Amino acid sequence: MKKVELGIVSFVELTDENKTYEKRLKEVLEEIKYADELGLDFFGIGEHHRPDYVASSPITILSAAASITKNITLGSAVVVLSSEDPVRLTEQYRTLDLISNGRAELMVGRGSFIESFPLFGYNLEDYNELFEEKFALLNYLNKHDYMSWQGRLTQSLENITLYPKTDKPLKISVGVGGTKASIDRAAKYGTPLVLAIIGGNPLFFKPFVERYKRLYIENGHNPKICI
Repeated sequence: MKKVELGIVSFVELTDENKTYEKRLKEVLEEIKYADELGLDFFGIGEHHRPDYVASSPITILSAAASITKNITLGSAVVVLSSEDPVRLTEQYRTLDLISNGRAELMVGRGSFIESFPLFGYNLEDYNELFEEKFALLNYLNKHDYMSWQGRLTQSLENITLYPKTDKPLKISVGVGGTKASIDRAAKYGTPLVLAIIGGNPLFFKPFVERYKRLYIENGHNPKICI
């Protein structure tokens, strides 16, 4: 019988205008600690760069949480990969994985908010192409310590080694809202799929799951590993 995991995803919202960023950060760390004590399986932090959210740097919050928890998986939910550097991202989450004794998880997505694009100097006209190339690079980085890469929208890499080295790849998943292109991409790379169901009947998403399973197998991936 498959295990059902239970967790919490937070954007670390700041809805109380009388509350400071400092206090809200302390609160979310207490929330993660309590979730761990209750035996929850996962706590995810989503990336935003707006005045009504505190989590502009999920990796920093997760690293702090790693030192005050014991069992709970700590992950991003999601990192906007299109405006991130896959090399730096891999280094950061490898480091988190070592700090947390193997409890790190990297969930990436295209993001439903676009404030990170101008903030980090990316062109919205390259929205789809950026994610496609960076997702390919991220998956390649996760399987190799020593590598070369020819980039178009990403940097080119020649005979580089990633540090810190780890004994196992990171657990990487892709969060999607239900677009077929995103589902097809996750299946192509054999990456676990996370569907964001914010409202409506969950059965509406059943065809997306079936599509992912079918394409996952058609792309030559072992269904026992991910499905």
